[in-house]
Amino acid sequence: MFDPSRGVLFPSRLPAFHRLAPPRAAEDLVQWFWIPEWNLEPGVVSPQTVVSYPALNLVVEPYGVTLTGATTRVGERKLQGSGWAVGALLRPAAVGVLSTNPTALVDTEQTLNAPALYEKVVTAMGTASNRRERAVEVFAQWLIDRAGEVSAVARHANMMPEVLIGEGGANTPAEAATRLAVSLRTLQRMTHRYIGLPPAAIIRRRRLQEAAQLVREHPDSSLATIAAELGYTDHAHLTGDFRGVLGFTPSGYRAESS
Repeated sequence: MFDPSRGVLFPSRLPAFHRLAPPRAAEDLVQWFWIPEWNLEPGVVSPQTVVSYPALNLVVEPYGVTLTGATTRVGERKLQGSGWAVGALLRPAAVGVLSTNPTALVDTEQTLNAPALYEKVVTAMGTASNRRERAVEVFAQWLIDRAGEVSAVARHANMMPEVLIGEGGANTPAEAATRLAVSLRTLQRMTHRYIGLPPAAIIRRRRLQEAAQLVREHPDSSLATIAAELGYTDHAHLTGDFRGVLGFTPSGYRAESS
């Protein structure tokens, strides 16, 4: 299973934020839906910093629909005024019908022409009650209609994120390939086709997410202990990963997030 709290570097800075499970009929297509909502005082800026899951997201906002690729760096956004977004963390079966080249979307996004999805989600979010649940319902149904019947190949691909980035995920690409009962070369083709990143990069991303969460939530644990627990060669390796992606050290992050 995925830990929804992983990847959020400064939870206390979040506006109202909700994660909703997909309807049963859409479980092969969406890991979960996420919905932030904010209404800030004039002049107030809320900075959001996230180490996103290495996966694609389909996002509806008041200005349109975007398909966002996997990221290799920290995501930053400054919220102002009022707004909302309804996003779906996509499983491989959904990616296969929305993009033919996820690699081209890495660290970027593209506008998706989906007027029916946009109109239904905007209408749902404009209702007075149960707006989030209604938005998820219409979003999920749009994906179900778009995807059609999920093939056996897509179902097998759906196992891949659990093995690479789920709880207790594989520590090496070779281990992941063994768990999926495929060759390493086949695994590389699968991650390229459905995520856009090589297996090793996906595993590193998960490990960095886990490290950030442990550093933040366990202030009494030494950084050396955390590094060893997550398979880093040493404290310096953990620090280098932090600095390279996040731009600060684990100790600096711990101080800022406390």
